[in-house]
Amino acid sequence: MNAATFISKRIFSLSKENLSSTVMRIAVASVALGIAIMLISIAVVVGFKNQIKDKVIGFVAPIHVQALNQNESIEEAPFVFDSVLKARLDKPFIKNMHKTANKAGIIKTDDEIQAVVLKGVDVDYNWNYINYYLIDGETPQYIENERSNDVVVSNIIAHKMKLKVGDDVRIWFVDNDMKARGRKFVVKGIYETGLQECDERFVFCDLNQIRRLNGWKNGEIGHLEIWVDNEDNISDYNHQIYYSIPTELVSYSAMETYPQIFDWLSLQDMNVVIIIVLMLLVAGITIISMLLIIILERTSTIGLLKAMGASNGLIRSIFLRRSCSILLIGILIGNVIGIGFCLIQKYTSFISLSPESYYLSAVPIELNIWHILALNIGTMLLWVLMLLLPTMLINNVRPSKSIRFE
Repeated sequence: MNAATFISKRIFSLSKENLSSTVMRIAVASVALGIAIMLISIAVVVGFKNQIKDKVIGFVAPIHVQALNQNESIEEAPFVFDSVLKARLDKPFIKNMHKTANKAGIIKTDDEIQAVVLKGVDVDYNWNYINYYLIDGETPQYIENERSNDVVVSNIIAHKMKLKVGDDVRIWFVDNDMKARGRKFVVKGIYETGLQECDERFVFCDLNQIRRLNGWKNGEIGHLEIWVDNEDNISDYNHQIYYSIPTELVSYSAMETYPQIFDWLSLQDMNVVIIIVLMLLVAGITIISMLLIIILERTSTIGLLKAMGASNGLIRSIFLRRSCSILLIGILIGNVIGIGFCLIQKYTSFISLSPESYYLSAVPIELNIWHILALNIGTMLLWVLMLLLPTMLINNVRPSKSIRFE
């Protein structure tokens, strides 16, 4: 054990009842609280962003291709997904593609009326996403070159229109001659994603029904959903697809389809930055104040050490070693509190949310070991650098003056 460590252990103690020990306890509590709040903030925001992003992308697809049309309505211009377009979209990052189409309609019952968007899907459509959020019934199995009347509605629509699995529902459409036409469908399943913008609007149906209603030829589609291997690179992939497809087509990413949701998620990053900066400052000022009080309380000890030949560097290391040990104690306690809280919330979901406002029913948690390590190492280094400031006072202590009043 070197001299600095030996002396620091002898002259500092958390158990003694004096001013410095009280201040050290407050510093430990401040550091622990700051670390815990920062860990929880990062875990919650990362969980929010990833879960909501997965929900949105899962519903609308990472990228979709449609005909270039200046019409801002739901109605889409048809195009054919032929071998030429398929060859142009032969990219290594594309996992699969689904042919779909949208059609605006109105559900009418004896008591209620609701505007909806029918999303027509083909026989190869991947129902995994909807199956995950299915709360009643099942997803339909469509057959090529046949028209099925089975539909999947959201829980919001089912509740408002008083529908249940197996019920008949009539949906009205306006054709090209501006005449209303009704079609009878059967509710096959009911889903609930929590994305109110989607749940309030979309009803899944057979793509052949959309073709029949719009008078399209067999093989024509409204848009093509493209799924990629890495959703973190959607913008880059969309850029490549945009310049690969014919000029009469255009591609959009999920971020462009629902910009308001992704803009809201981006704002959460600023909230985390503000919280981290505040916690760093509060805890940093506390530990600086702690060290200043300790130095002032131990002025006579500093003078005595200098009179015995100790250098300023040795005395500074004595105070820094003890301060760093207090930081480590606070950081360890903060990690236990923060990670413990996150794990409890992750596996119990005891803090709930309103899905209408936050798209989720409970506060999401996502712990990342690299985020935890970066936060701990970064804050420890920053606080140690802040502790160098008050130790500069040691240089100004004169043994002749400090020992005189011992």
